[in-house]
Amino acid sequence: MRIPKHAARVPGGPTIIGTSAPQILDDGEGPVRTVQVTPFRIGAIAVTNAEFARFIKETGFVTEAERFGWSFVFWAQVPEGHGATEGVLEVEWWRKVEGAYWAAPNGPGTEDDCRADHPVVHVSWNDARAYCDWVGGRLPTEAEWEHAARGGLGDVRFPWGDDEPNDQNFTPCNIWQGNFPEVNTCQDGYRTTAPARSYEPNAFGLYNMAGNVWEWTSEPYRIRSLKRHVKERLRAMKGYKLSKGGSFLCHRSYCYRYRIAARSGTSPDSTTTHHGFRVVWDD
Repeated sequence: MRIPKHAARVPGGPTIIGTSAPQILDDGEGPVRTVQVTPFRIGAIAVTNAEFARFIKETGFVTEAERFGWSFVFWAQVPEGHGATEGVLEVEWWRKVEGAYWAAPNGPGTEDDCRADHPVVHVSWNDARAYCDWVGGRLPTEAEWEHAARGGLGDVRFPWGDDEPNDQNFTPCNIWQGNFPEVNTCQDGYRTTAPARSYEPNAFGLYNMAGNVWEWTSEPYRIRSLKRHVKERLRAMKGYKLSKGGSFLCHRSYCYRYRIAARSGTSPDSTTTHHGFRVVWDD
């Protein structure tokens, strides 16, 4: 196994998953329930570009974005002069950029934007699984991810407690500030990703469990609901995988999912500029 020095040991025992105060009712955030987890180790940081580059060098692995020949880039990150790009229906800020992948995150000629200490992005669930296999680990379950993010604090909204980030003077994580998707004031200091080891870690020593990049889990995206419209949405998301943590593009006015209990589903071959992962090892 290739366990990095930064990996933190997380104690096992009873823990909670979900919340007693769900904010997005159709996402399956509640109710809060108690589950049992065994001890495990987890990366204190999301997998970085430097770590992923070693994996690529040693294995010759080709990511799905490279095989497809394109990936999704947020509109404000598309380089000037790139030319016309195709948008995504109803979320036009996502642009299909030819040649975008983990080492050129905003398309050809943007290799300098692939900073060694930042989390790797443009990695699909399948890519993340391949990396985990290489280091002898795996993706976390939802219960493990939430247990790690809470740092022993219980039913709190964020890894630091319940205090809400805002657009002015309290920016404990890398999320959007301003008017999404047009204006980001970057009050937290970052327009896109922050270094993987940014802000204050939680009580378990883990960085950026809220914001920065979405993190894949090992689980399918499921919601327990009797609502017809939720069931119809889930049918359209068959095979999707669960992600946690939110990203630098989240804002309370649009995507209030940088809370611990928040959830998102994405197809396992999807790749974007705001999606990464961290690794768990059985203790």
